[in-house]
Amino acid sequence: MLPRLRDTLDFMPSPLEDTPGLLIRDPFQFSDATLIVPPAMIECLGYYDGQHSALDLRAELVRMTGQLDAGQIEQDLSEALSMAGFLDDDAFHQRKAAVETAFREASLRLAAHAGSGYPEEAGELRQTLAGYLSGGSERAAGRVTAIAAPHVSPFGGAEAYRAAYSALSNTDADRTFVILGTSHYGAPNRFGLTRKPFATPMGETIPATELIDELARSAEEAVLMEDYCHSIEHSIEFQVVFLQHLFGPKIRVLPVLCGPYLNSIYKGGLPEDDPGTERFLGGLGEIAAREGEKLLWVLGVDMAHMGRRYGDRVEAVAGHAEMEEVERRDRSRIARLEAGDAAGFWEQVQENQDDLKWCGSAPLYTFLKALPEARGTLLRYQQWNIDTASVVTFAGMRFHSR
Repeated sequence: MLPRLRDTLDFMPSPLEDTPGLLIRDPFQFSDATLIVPPAMIECLGYYDGQHSALDLRAELVRMTGQLDAGQIEQDLSEALSMAGFLDDDAFHQRKAAVETAFREASLRLAAHAGSGYPEEAGELRQTLAGYLSGGSERAAGRVTAIAAPHVSPFGGAEAYRAAYSALSNTDADRTFVILGTSHYGAPNRFGLTRKPFATPMGETIPATELIDELARSAEEAVLMEDYCHSIEHSIEFQVVFLQHLFGPKIRVLPVLCGPYLNSIYKGGLPEDDPGTERFLGGLGEIAAREGEKLLWVLGVDMAHMGRRYGDRVEAVAGHAEMEEVERRDRSRIARLEAGDAAGFWEQVQENQDDLKWCGSAPLYTFLKALPEARGTLLRYQQWNIDTASVVTFAGMRFHSR
């Protein structure tokens, strides 16, 4: 049998006019290869499903090409996919194990998005972030318990980032930042932790090791320690660079990647119906209650994902047509967040099995359960066309303890 094509790959139309076809890449970065499969060969990818043999694919190639000796084409395609790390075969598992081991043994969590999501030179990065944050709104009275900021590319969500981070003040510098980020590639109902300092162009953070270890002990079956997803995830990294810009590189950080609560969304019930999730939320709540204002919570969350890129048939345009209804529904969910209503928020997430595709729902629900006394204020709501047919929505919010 031919090996299966990995189900964790990204597929998209080729952006190159002179090289049409289907572009394949690995979002987990086990491989840095990018392949473009020509239009005539795309149908052949269906044979890499673990149910077809090389002979089946050769027969299809004979039918397509009219050439009786199609074995070399089949061999070349299989070798290209395997060498790229795109097949679920022995070569990939060896590659995956080596990459995960390298991250686990590394002393630092290196900046994965410097040079792409933000400038990789420290001076330019500071200047860029200062531009994003200039003209922020006046801070509210009282000490902020938490902020919610986007994790979309900062240049696309600058207004919402500005609104969220303008809620902080110099007096927050000595607090421990509990950063709850979306785990885009993590396992459902699992929480990714790391003890590694985050290294960015501005310097290295200080991990809140004792709190990280305490959280890991609270629900060992729900925690992935030194989760490889940390090495590639942007939802926490973007918050780290904004916090370092405001408070210096040596901020103290407790980073938590929250995997999606898929069972609850698709099958009903609450996320904490999973025993491991219940214990993790309980452990996080105990830390929140004991540490109090020593902690400042930062949520790296986007909201709706609509349009062609995300599997919808419509071409989404920010602020127009279908996106007006999306804004109404977004704001209804945001109102539940402002009220600290975890159950009401989650009930809306479960509607139509979250057809809005809020990728930040798990960190938001996790926060509401850990700090039930928190009450929020919407500072800035934003929609952004990530491409001409797809829109991401997000917001800047602040929270105070009731």
